[in-house]
Amino acid sequence: MAKFRLYLDENNRSPLAQLWREFSRQHSALFGLILFSTFLSLSVLAPFITPHDPYLQADNLLLLAPSWTEQGLVQYPFGTDDLGRDLLSRMLKGTTYTFGLALLTVLASLLAGLALGALAGMSRGVKSSFFNHLLDLILTIPSLLLAIIIVAVLGPGLENTAWAVILALLPQFVHGIRNAIAEQLKQDYVTAYRLDGANNWQVLTRLIIPNIWEKITVLSSMALSTAILDIAALGFLGLGAQAPIAEWGAMISDSLDIIYVAPVSVAIPGLLIFAAVLSVNLVGDGLKVAIQKRRES
Repeated sequence: MAKFRLYLDENNRSPLAQLWREFSRQHSALFGLILFSTFLSLSVLAPFITPHDPYLQADNLLLLAPSWTEQGLVQYPFGTDDLGRDLLSRMLKGTTYTFGLALLTVLASLLAGLALGALAGMSRGVKSSFFNHLLDLILTIPSLLLAIIIVAVLGPGLENTAWAVILALLPQFVHGIRNAIAEQLKQDYVTAYRLDGANNWQVLTRLIIPNIWEKITVLSSMALSTAILDIAALGFLGLGAQAPIAEWGAMISDSLDIIYVAPVSVAIPGLLIFAAVLSVNLVGDGLKVAIQKRRES
């Protein structure tokens, strides 16, 4: 009797609760979620928790060693760079520019991709065929290369980097959402709903979108890791954030000349980029597995 009640409780759960149950069973996904939440919190709170001004230069603290060495000071845990700026404060500030900006660009690209993907998925005829072939052509260009081309046209800078990443990610969202909508349109329940008198807008908003949100979530997780890498890469190449902005990729580029003197100034931003991308990938993979298991149950 107890087993029967447990079976009923598990099957009466909402889809979101079932998804969380499958997700929480994966230790790697939970670790990624904790790491992701940490980066998200730091990207919001960074301006308020930096121990020092990340742009304040101190001539008497040039290339200060980390605090765990004999030459270091406890007030500067990671030491300072070649201009005497606190590395910990710059790392925290960089969370906003690299991770936080990546989140905003993915959100903007998702909203635009949802609108264009819905238009492409619901349309038929020559217009749909032309749009689909154009998308396939654009998708042959790697997102980073596409972002570099866009920045080359718009000019370097953090704002132009954001626009470049948004436009570079847009074809991925449009392609994925278009395919998801086209797959849903083949289902019998959509045909039945149309025979009942529903128009395209009602079919899209009441049937299709609620059934593809899982696909959209997975697409967003993949796009977020790409956005983090693209923003950091553009900063490293000198096309993204410009000095003295504390962006992780730009910080690595600025510190290459002193890598042998102060390796921490290069290693820590690189590790943060790695950890941020890892957290997103772990959460994304966990969601894929959870969605698959929920559908099988």
